[in-house]
Amino acid sequence: MQKITPFLWFDNNVEEAMNFYVSVFKNSKIISVQRQGANGPVFTATIEVEGQRLHMLNGGPQFRFTEAVSLFVDCEDQQEVDELWTKLTADGGKESRCGWLKDKFGFSWQIIPKALMQYLRDSDPVKAKRAMDAMLTMNKIDVEGLKKAHEGR
Repeated sequence: MQKITPFLWFDNNVEEAMNFYVSVFKNSKIISVQRQGANGPVFTATIEVEGQRLHMLNGGPQFRFTEAVSLFVDCEDQQEVDELWTKLTADGGKESRCGWLKDKFGFSWQIIPKALMQYLRDSDPVKAKRAMDAMLTMNKIDVEGLKKAHEGR
């Protein structure tokens, strides 16, 4: 078990969120659900998404998510970026800049292809800067666009 686990506060829609996240990510599952009474609404839940446990609370409207906390998803390729981007921005999610988005619950995600980090860490500072400059113009990260910028094309 993880020593540190993110704990997410939802506004009375934790059951919907739990089911949504488990449907979005291939390697995910519901670990536990505690209801308020035998047939009552979900009070807390624990899910596992790509090996990361998340505790979730039906806390009410007192607190909202902000971009100060996000989950960084290390994507293998453009296909994974596209798939997650589409699913997480569906039904009221919102695109942001540089690979960031908010899902329909207002929670922030960074959907980042491995290629971005490789280009940004290039030992050639000119190539790394070109990749950074290209990334700064993007909402969803475009791997081919990064590659062209990195190579100076």
